[in-house]
Amino acid sequence: MNSLLDYDELLNAVSGKSVGLAFSEKKFYFTSVVTDSRSVVGGSLFVPLIGQNQDGHKYIPQAIEKGATAVFVASDEYEADSRKYMELAGGHPQILFVVVSDTLHALQDAAAAYVAKFPKLLKIGITGSSGKTTTKEMTVAVLKQKYNVVYNEGNLNSETGLPLSVFKIRKDDEIGVFEMGMNRVDEIGEIAAVLKPQYALVTNIGTAHIGILGSRKNIAEEKRKIFGYIPEDGAAFIPAADDFAAFLSEGIKGSIINYGRDVPPSESGVTFVSDDGISGTTFKTGGEDVHLKLPGIYNYQNALGAIAVGRYFGVSDELIKNALESFMPIAGRTETESFELRGGTRVTLVKDCYNANPDSMAKVLAFCGSVKNVCHRIYVLGDMLELGKESAEEHAKVGAEAVTASPDQIIFIGNEMKYAAAAAKSAGFTNALYIPDADDNAVELAAQFLIDCVEPGDLLLLKASRGIQLERIIPLIGISEGNSNG
Repeated sequence: MNSLLDYDELLNAVSGKSVGLAFSEKKFYFTSVVTDSRSVVGGSLFVPLIGQNQDGHKYIPQAIEKGATAVFVASDEYEADSRKYMELAGGHPQILFVVVSDTLHALQDAAAAYVAKFPKLLKIGITGSSGKTTTKEMTVAVLKQKYNVVYNEGNLNSETGLPLSVFKIRKDDEIGVFEMGMNRVDEIGEIAAVLKPQYALVTNIGTAHIGILGSRKNIAEEKRKIFGYIPEDGAAFIPAADDFAAFLSEGIKGSIINYGRDVPPSESGVTFVSDDGISGTTFKTGGEDVHLKLPGIYNYQNALGAIAVGRYFGVSDELIKNALESFMPIAGRTETESFELRGGTRVTLVKDCYNANPDSMAKVLAFCGSVKNVCHRIYVLGDMLELGKESAEEHAKVGAEAVTASPDQIIFIGNEMKYAAAAAKSAGFTNALYIPDADDNAVELAAQFLIDCVEPGDLLLLKASRGIQLERIIPLIGISEGNSNG
């Protein structure tokens, strides 16, 4: 059985100590890595993580039962009950128990050792305050036209998600594209050290997680850590119009590739043609006419990042066109569709419930305000989470921005949206409904209000942070009938 890391590679990477005497090094292998005991299969390395409310060590018996071949154990846990783990190791000589100082850091160190086994892999990191998942998926679609590409699925981009994702790398892969997110200080630095990307792209510097980092300058400082491993023959892709572009460019050893709408066609190879509203965006790349189905100029900006990377790696304009014209919206991110409410009322639904921060709120509101040929615009806006002490101010800004996006009705839902509702009222907007909390009763109240007030031809926006689960409204008001921009 081919192991992802052999016995010595694993122990050296994590500075670990094996437990027990019965284990045979010669028979050691693991073919997958998991942090959730429910995901363990035969041949898994189980990494029990310790969180605020949960300690993964208590699930080690389940991991053993499901076929784990290796288990990390935190040194504090081991020292508190070494006899238990000695007995576990003695009773399961087919399983390697490794004592490590910290199981999360051991996961990251093991992942870094695994990545190092693929020196020919071209590694691209992608981060930013918003748009990083869409940009990553577009970049993957473009590069797949020419290369074997490995990447992290969905938004497995965190201190645990990125390390778990890199274990997907195989010898036939030519390029790795990995999204990196953060919700604490130095998280980008830690996971960049796992991947060590020779190429990296930043989508923007916004205000996501500003409650944790304190300022956009601090956010930019964290985000630019993704460039820390770029060699002289590598490249950094930087959004030219971002007000932190110059700051991001400081100290980069490799090439700097500016991208975005402000970069002239002579440099980017891309010419904007038209914003087609709900239908997407039309532009030219080289001599190719391209229609991007994803609506919103911000998604065009994401596409420009993917195009810049694709062109750098020699993907032809024809293949870029093929990739982007067939690219579909990612679930939960600016999905637009024709939607029939109970009773037969048909509207255009814009569903953007995967995540929300002040930047993404502003972008989707601007987009909805620009859409033509709709009867009324109805915005259902839920709380933005993880804004800390900035929450009241940022929600108030959203309330003011919503009023400028030509609404006919706004429903603010959630405890923090009271600040947005107050700001909308202060701006003179009178058709606003504020619903405290975001429990099932609040969602049902919002749904009933929509059923009563929405008319044929209206545009309905649902936007909130993932934790609010605003998509619960959808089955209460009607049944989807397919994506209108797909």
